[in-house]
Amino acid sequence: MITEIAHISILPEKAPQFVAAVSQAAPLFRAADGCHGMRLEEVIETPGQFRLCVDWESVDHHMVTFRQSEAFEQWRALAGPFFLEPPKVEHWNNCGSFF
Repeated sequence: MITEIAHISILPEKAPQFVAAVSQAAPLFRAADGCHGMRLEEVIETPGQFRLCVDWESVDHHMVTFRQSEAFEQWRALAGPFFLEPPKVEHWNNCGSFF
């Protein structure tokens, strides 16, 4: 399993609407093949900075299966209007959980 981490910048005053849009999009991820969970985190020290963390079975489940789906288009329609710039997306592998 891998974790997609998308670094997202929005206007700070739009945060409540952005969080609501991500919440509305959660069922799209829940139904996506290979998706095991998602969460949204906000940087406390820097308003308007978020990271979306999505657990996928594999990079292909994210980059191929999900990105080529109608659900991805719906996700971008909901959240995309808030983005100040394209999100920076990385894929992380958990090398160990120690506590």
